[in-house]
Amino acid sequence: MQLYCPSPTSYERWKTREVMVGNVGIGGKNPIRIQSMTTTDTMDTDATIEQSIRMIDTGCEIIRITAPSNKEAENLQKIKDGLRSKGFNTPLVADIHFTPNAAEIAASIVEKVRINPGNYADRKKFEIHDYNDAMYAEKLERIQERFIPLVRICKENGTAMRIGTNHGSLSDRIMSRYGDTPLGMVESALEFLRIAENESYHDIILSMKASNTQVMVQAYRLLVKTMIEEKMNYPLHLGVTEAGEAEDGRIKSAVGIGTLLEDGLGDTIRVSLTEEPEAEIPVAQLLVDRYSGRKNHSEIPKIDSTPYDPFFRKRRTTNGILNLGDEEVPRVIGDISNSKSISHNDLNSFGYLYSKSQDKWHVSDQALDYLFIGDNKLDFEIPGSLSIIQNNRSFKQSERHYPLFNSYELDSIDPKQISFLKVESSIYLGDLSLSPKTILILESNKEHGYAALRQKFIELIELKILNPVIVKRDYSANTSDEFLLYSSIDL
Repeated sequence: MQLYCPSPTSYERWKTREVMVGNVGIGGKNPIRIQSMTTTDTMDTDATIEQSIRMIDTGCEIIRITAPSNKEAENLQKIKDGLRSKGFNTPLVADIHFTPNAAEIAASIVEKVRINPGNYADRKKFEIHDYNDAMYAEKLERIQERFIPLVRICKENGTAMRIGTNHGSLSDRIMSRYGDTPLGMVESALEFLRIAENESYHDIILSMKASNTQVMVQAYRLLVKTMIEEKMNYPLHLGVTEAGEAEDGRIKSAVGIGTLLEDGLGDTIRVSLTEEPEAEIPVAQLLVDRYSGRKNHSEIPKIDSTPYDPFFRKRRTTNGILNLGDEEVPRVIGDISNSKSISHNDLNSFGYLYSKSQDKWHVSDQALDYLFIGDNKLDFEIPGSLSIIQNNRSFKQSERHYPLFNSYELDSIDPKQISFLKVESSIYLGDLSLSPKTILILESNKEHGYAALRQKFIELIELKILNPVIVKRDYSANTSDEFLLYSSIDL
């Protein structure tokens, strides 16, 4: 099995080496660190200091500041002095693009510098070259010439470094050999890492950021797999590039960062929202908090191998039933089963608005596909794009109405009739004789439910069960943000 995490079913953080960023340890036995980045003009010393303090007050442990040129890099000293004079010792990171000289200046001032291999010394000029081995090696020598001085300054000053690859900003040389791919992102970072190792410099953190969460997850998994093969264990910085704002930004961040945290990957995170940086910290903290007691979760059957490639996304093959499975997009079910009675207006929050004067339904773009009504009955005509699911004990045949069975009611299912079957993740699916017209609702109440559901999907593939599946999770969230983030990770 190609490993990219300690275990696909047992939560355990991947053991990385500790890298000190000032007085804050990243990796090793340290907790997952939370950081953010200022949005002020770096030359506006007072504004940057004030914003940094607001970030610190909300829980930010590491502050990154952009330094696009030498003058901004030099001004980091004033910012640092200002913060220290006010009693704040939070480590500072210089964010460098395109300017090696600025990185070298900053490395003797702040506790960490971040460089992007795609634009540090080997830039993307949107030129297509067919590099032979000699040309490729020549370019690598040029990188060494520009990069080694920074490595030596960092080593001399005890400054840490993040080698952070960004999808979409790979150099022409890397693009020519690997394309704009997760593998290209990994190789771009490892080239710089190997140069640093040759200088006996190891205070390095790695990142593989992308705005596409699938690319991001694939790149980090490939990076960890490669490090395991090469006996490396550098800490990981997780982040989704420009995730956005409000719900969209939070969902996207949770999908990318959370997917990796579920597998024990990640030593420090930054949630990148188009909001004030202090608004990012509570979101990041919620993501980290989810795993504080995860190690003691109930046991999940061990996975010896995966019947799919974990480094590239491919949908599980399923049969089509109604508008579920096969090549259909994922569908959404709403739950209104706890209502004592259901009226037209109860469907408003699910994207269906009824006009009494027109006797007509108006369907929003966000309207769900199925509505579970439990033991309730409907005394009105439903919208044409909506289907109803009822508990079998209350089910009566009607257009676009389907019965829901529990696993202990399996023998009651009519194999000629389309039905839904609710199955808990602890049940071995090989013991079920499933009708080809049955849609599975797979749920898990385990604390490490993400992994429990993954184990069941692997079981489905190994047993060659092609029935489509709907995932169900329950949440006891304290806030709407908590529910939004945790459900985004799981689904």
